[in-house]
Amino acid sequence: MSLSLESAALLSEAEEPVKIKSQRDFWSGLMFIVVGIGFAWGATEYNFGSSARPGPGYFPFGLGLILAALGALVAFKALAIETSDGEPIGSIAWKPLLMIVGAVVLFGLLLPRLGLILTLPILIVFSALAGDEFHLGEALINAVALTLFSWLVFVVGLSLTLPLWPPFLSK
Repeated sequence: MSLSLESAALLSEAEEPVKIKSQRDFWSGLMFIVVGIGFAWGATEYNFGSSARPGPGYFPFGLGLILAALGALVAFKALAIETSDGEPIGSIAWKPLLMIVGAVVLFGLLLPRLGLILTLPILIVFSALAGDEFHLGEALINAVALTLFSWLVFVVGLSLTLPLWPPFLSK
């Protein structure tokens, strides 16, 4: 039994490995899949409740699945759509990465000591320093707007008991 030239060509095409056409999209999609599955898996430790009365695991589980599905779409796009240069992954931007992670840690440390009204502007300005185009005026406007918005949403809207001011000013 011999193969025709067309059959041989089809077989050789089928044996080619899948080529990643966009490195950046592939690895970011994979990261979204892993984080999404991690959140969904972690949410299984909590009560799901029902659609009418969702429990604490309901929202993180659904959000994790959505994040994983979006990651799968991004990774599929990276395998299916050709890019001109393969969009290689550049070097890691250490300064912004460390400053944003540092801002999250600083938030946890400062909130109980300074309260929401003083902590948020400090962290917003600190986080803005991570960018290449820092302008103090813009950072201060953002700080005021985001602090007001956070106060409205979390304290007024959701009635969370967050410290607004430092303990020495609250007494």
